[in-house]
Amino acid sequence: MSRLALLSAAGGAALLIGWPLISAVRAADYGQMGQTFPIIEADLLTTIETRLRTLEANGGIERLQREMQEQAVASVQRPKRVDGMTPATTKREWLFDPSIVTEDDIVDAKGNRIAARGTRVNPLDMVQLSQALVFVDGDNAAELQWALRTWNDTAAKIIFVSGSPFDAMKPWQRRFYFDQGGTLTSKFGIRHTPAVVSQAGASLKISEMPLPRAAITPSGGKTS
Repeated sequence: MSRLALLSAAGGAALLIGWPLISAVRAADYGQMGQTFPIIEADLLTTIETRLRTLEANGGIERLQREMQEQAVASVQRPKRVDGMTPATTKREWLFDPSIVTEDDIVDAKGNRIAARGTRVNPLDMVQLSQALVFVDGDNAAELQWALRTWNDTAAKIIFVSGSPFDAMKPWQRRFYFDQGGTLTSKFGIRHTPAVVSQAGASLKISEMPLPRAAITPSGGKTS
């Protein structure tokens, strides 16, 4: 590896191997307006280059790359669980208004204005929520089995707040989803699972419900 190639990788690699990039920025106000640039000490660059050469020689760089790839795959296959979610112990229901206020004019494909800027728009007036959204703890076998027995693929999307959707797909032969970063549960105010989001007119009905005591008979859709 050439010196130039090693130095070009120094910024990112230094963070991985624990070597700080110390910048000496000499900035003083002498009454002039000008751009200042960070100065990297020459001996520090030499130290980083030496460290990189050592890593390259003993396979450290390849090992770091492999570890980063493994961590990336793991985070996709099993995302970070949504913080603060617990099993529902009491039933809780409320309505959610999905209306938004447009920041700009909304036009269709032909350029016709559908809604002017500042208009309050309810998406449910134009698009129906054809499937329920069912939030479960994917690591809780009872919650997952309840959701699978209660809703089929066309009736609902099953969304994990914990667990691995990828691991569940193979044995159940069904697509699962994950609430990345708790975006949906936070927006809807969901704190407990199982939770179900369904359309109720111009609103969304959100229900947190404890698991039923009685067994649920599998069916083609939602059972009562």
